[in-house]
Amino acid sequence: MFGGVDGRIASRRVGAFRGKLWVAGVLAHLICGPTAQAENDPWPGIRAEVFHSREIVENDGFVTLFAPDSAQDASVVPVTLRIPGNVIAGAKSITLIIDRNPAPVAASIALGDGFRAGPDIGERVIATRVRIDSFSKVRAVLETDDGKLHMSSRFVAGAGGCSSLGAKDADEALANLGQFKFKSINDPNRDANWREGQVMVRHPNSTGMQMDPTTRDFRPAHFISEMEIKRGESPFLKMESGISISENTPLRFSYGSTGQDEFSVLATDNQGGRFAGKSVIPNGS
Repeated sequence: MFGGVDGRIASRRVGAFRGKLWVAGVLAHLICGPTAQAENDPWPGIRAEVFHSREIVENDGFVTLFAPDSAQDASVVPVTLRIPGNVIAGAKSITLIIDRNPAPVAASIALGDGFRAGPDIGERVIATRVRIDSFSKVRAVLETDDGKLHMSSRFVAGAGGCSSLGAKDADEALANLGQFKFKSINDPNRDANWREGQVMVRHPNSTGMQMDPTTRDFRPAHFISEMEIKRGESPFLKMESGISISENTPLRFSYGSTGQDEFSVLATDNQGGRFAGKSVIPNGS
């Protein structure tokens, strides 16, 4: 488990979400709002905004996305991305897109040398939980070092995830804001060097679409906008995210253990909060 949190709240200023995550979200919401969604496919507009005219090859095995056909709870839909072992060395980034969400680009994940390094354990896995606002295609677009794009997608039946209230009381969620948990597990049925890291940072990840049942006011958007994980001094994963990621920003990933692995995490939110922690994972844990 991660140790002390560094800087519970650095400031309370509300900042606009930056970069392609915000641009794609606003554009798709304006162009493909509730009325247009019933008639139009939002994907061509999202694709043009995020990837421009670049070619995207579908279902070529470079990345495979797994998600349930039907979401039991649209606010916590599990999504798993699998990358074959022979692709890892050239894997650069993954963009996770939920076509009909108000902010379709759910996350942009840069894959660092720390993720790609280590013993060969076969395929690598990255998993998280997302909100689904309306029946939608969920897409994973992998970019490789040669600049090529590879996509896998699934249709998920689910609705209301962006307006659903969190599992925790709002006051309780704020009281625990920024607390980290980190766990690493092995599996006797896998390679001896295989590990799965599990990171969670306590945060409501409020969408701005959730109504307080007492005041009837909408809670302001308050979410983790960036999470950077390092393995020793080497960049491991850097995830830019927004309102589509579920409460507490759950993130799982597999990696090849080199013995005693030290991980550090720095997370920032859209209101200026900064939270940090680190953990040393002993060999064989």
